[in-house]
Amino acid sequence: MSTTESRRSKSSKGVKDQPRQRQTEAVRRPAAPQRSWGDWFKRRVAGLLVFGFIALGTIRIIQTYEVFNHTVDEVAHIACGMEWLDRGTYKIEDQHPPLARVMGALGPYLSGIGMQGVWDKQQDSGGMYGEGQAIFWAGDHYQQTLVLSHLGILPFFWIACLAVYFWARRYFGAATGVAAVFLFSFVPSVLAHSSVTTTDMALTAFMGAVFVAMLLWCEEPTDRRSMIFGTMGALAILSKFSCLAFFPPAALAVLAAYLAAGHPRIRQLLASAKDLLLPAALALGTAVLVIWAGYRFSYGPVFFANIKLPAPELFSGIKSVWEHNKSGHPSYLFGEHRDFGWWYFFPVALGIKTPFPFLLLLFYGAWESVRRWKEKAGAFLFPLCFSLAVLGVGMAGQINVGVRHILPVYIGFSITAAIGAVRLYEIGRTVSWAKWFLWVCIGWMAYTSLAAHPDYIPYFNLLVADEPETAPGLHGPEKILADSDLDWGQDMRRLATRLKEKGIGHFSMIPLIFDDYGKDGLPPLDWGKADHPNPGWNAVSITMWLNMRMGVAHPWPDYTNVQPVEHVGKGILLYYFPEKPGGS
Repeated sequence: MSTTESRRSKSSKGVKDQPRQRQTEAVRRPAAPQRSWGDWFKRRVAGLLVFGFIALGTIRIIQTYEVFNHTVDEVAHIACGMEWLDRGTYKIEDQHPPLARVMGALGPYLSGIGMQGVWDKQQDSGGMYGEGQAIFWAGDHYQQTLVLSHLGILPFFWIACLAVYFWARRYFGAATGVAAVFLFSFVPSVLAHSSVTTTDMALTAFMGAVFVAMLLWCEEPTDRRSMIFGTMGALAILSKFSCLAFFPPAALAVLAAYLAAGHPRIRQLLASAKDLLLPAALALGTAVLVIWAGYRFSYGPVFFANIKLPAPELFSGIKSVWEHNKSGHPSYLFGEHRDFGWWYFFPVALGIKTPFPFLLLLFYGAWESVRRWKEKAGAFLFPLCFSLAVLGVGMAGQINVGVRHILPVYIGFSITAAIGAVRLYEIGRTVSWAKWFLWVCIGWMAYTSLAAHPDYIPYFNLLVADEPETAPGLHGPEKILADSDLDWGQDMRRLATRLKEKGIGHFSMIPLIFDDYGKDGLPPLDWGKADHPNPGWNAVSITMWLNMRMGVAHPWPDYTNVQPVEHVGKGILLYYFPEKPGGS
């Protein structure tokens, strides 16, 4: 977008014979970035660097497949995706749309796995989870099925990186685009949720894609761009319904920034709105068609209304999400449990799960964006507005179970941080401290992210210091967060390996994932008890421990002086009690 208006000469011959391109009077393609130090940064070089960062991120994601087992939510998602593929229906659970679920189930389905019949016998949440577990273990090649499922989510990581690059490059130049992709692809939470079969990375990818498509469409709403905009919007809706809450405020925030910076006249705004009516209708029609295709062109009654509609699962799913948010969800923060969360949950989660050098560049980039907010018709504020709007919607919600629920914030924040990084480079030509500060941040970011491998889910920055593993009471991270920010059940494979190394032939377990543990390589086990431990070895999921004991300093209240033998991975505590355990 730009306030610079192109003028067409009325006296030019043959103008009326040229094909007319619909273009708004107030919304134009942004002026090309002014020539600067980045002009030598050829597109080919930038493209190679972006490809390199995406490839490196892909390798790091794939390497996690051998380390972790499936997380607690993945079994539900693969069951629903498999139903869509194998039976052509979508009845098991409609609270999430099908796109990411189908992609997660596609690889296993093509390998010959189908529905296992557990859902047919138990049509409730237990049957849904049981169906997913049966799919993972079908054919006794769990690892192959797990890898195939996770590979279906990997393209969403690529799409998200490309959305970041094209947004940043178009408005701020190739150097900013490369820096943004570097920062985005090195965020541990991005890597974490690109490596599991869930809906969060799909939402992030298409929230970024639909926003880039919207900006291009506003510049020049051709038929092609209208159809692309509609398609990206539909894919965002088919990824996760929270996009319906995120996109409108983000779009309005960007529009406000544009209007404040560009000062278009009322006539220009009215003309723009008029010119956008037909393209908007085309975009909407395309979106409706793609969404209906996503639900396999189903048609039937909506269970909460006495009407029949195309894709009834869409409307019932949106209502389910609305009711879920209204009724709240068990949440944990700073040792406290609530059903309706905290308004500051997501700012806290972002503050401690985002690498510190990223935050430093983000703050500087935000200051730089605000300082230059009138340039490029407000484009410097667009990424920041996008992410702050998503964050604001998350803060207003009642479901606080992990930073993954607002993962799209890293799209805009990465671009804003990259704006700061490029500006530091420019200043560094004359001010040495800026150059050194920039390279320290880049090196620190790379080191922090690489050092976190492969534990991207439980990553915390230096604001949350780890304590010695044998320290009694709450360990550093679990003093603040749990669930998908720390222990999502991903460490059962590590537990099996550790028990084998220690020669433990029998133990007790309070797990987050209830599964066929014998197939995980675990020795025979007894289910642990919430009131007191069993004699011998006891393994406890940290998330279950915190849920059981409301965040107190020990899973069993009468044994607060007993220290864990060790942490297994980041999510499991391993204790040993003699035949007659003694307490304080």
